[in-house]
Amino acid sequence: MLIRIPQLLSPDEVAHCRTVLEAAEWTDGRATAGEQSALAKFNLQVPEASPQARQLGELVLRALGRNAEFTAAALPLRVYPPMFNRYDAGMTFRAHVDNAIRHVPGGGRLRTDVSSTLFLSPPGDYDGGELVIEDTYGTQSIKLDAGDLVLYPATSLHSVRPVTRGSRWASFFWIQSMVKDDGRRGLLYGLDQGIRRVRAQLPDDDAGVLALTASYHNLLRQWVEM
Repeated sequence: MLIRIPQLLSPDEVAHCRTVLEAAEWTDGRATAGEQSALAKFNLQVPEASPQARQLGELVLRALGRNAEFTAAALPLRVYPPMFNRYDAGMTFRAHVDNAIRHVPGGGRLRTDVSSTLFLSPPGDYDGGELVIEDTYGTQSIKLDAGDLVLYPATSLHSVRPVTRGSRWASFFWIQSMVKDDGRRGLLYGLDQGIRRVRAQLPDDDAGVLALTASYHNLLRQWVEM
């Protein structure tokens, strides 16, 4: 399931992120890659423990927490602290699959069910740099407005095409979902979308609304892992 969430960050929040990142230290992105991914990864990242990454990571987490679409699509149990990267001209990330398990800074582990890219550069600022995701519906090429988020299964083979002009800045992170199976998450998300549309036309105590809502929660109850 591939979901675009427009304007997760407001223009002011994007501008703030850019200002903070412009003053940050950037290091080789291969430092946080797995053994195989490190051979395919050519970009820059802000160190996870830096004050800038922590400050902006909290900003992104607050934005996720207030976004109903993100909650419905990802059904998050845990979110890896957001990280920040950039691709300057000539940089790329060849096809790879994300590591299944991430060690969370400060302790603990997280299963990567959902991968996320939050775009921080407007498309006109760079050429190339598309996020390419191979899924059951074919190959998807994604280049979104600054502030927009895309969610996709961490099991997907994906890449970032070489940047040929300018610089592509983004935040990226992973979610451990309460429902780890992408197909089941997709069914729940579709049902949630349908319930919202029906509720916009009928009262909440309508028998049809109640039946759909009950089905959603009973499926969630069967599939959730805490």
